[in-house]
Amino acid sequence: MQLALVIGRATSTVKHRSMAGQKLLIVQPQLVNGKADGDPLLAIDGIGAGIGETVMITSDGRYARELLKTEATPVRWSVIGIEDA
Repeated sequence: MQLALVIGRATSTVKHRSMAGQKLLIVQPQLVNGKADGDPLLAIDGIGAGIGETVMITSDGRYARELLKTEATPVRWSVIGIEDA
């Protein structure tokens, strides 16, 4: 798990069938001090995060499969929480 800042939304006209109807966010992973940690990532959002919010992301494939209700998906990153203010 890692903290990340939501910096945008992604729109796709063609995507894997397991991702149909899912909200895609562009997130910037962060270090503990709030500085960027690597390149931005694409994450599935199942909890309603918005641009400018700090979220917790995970690369847990089991969580992604449960969220998408499928046995196979190319999803790598998922939003699992929003930081309280």
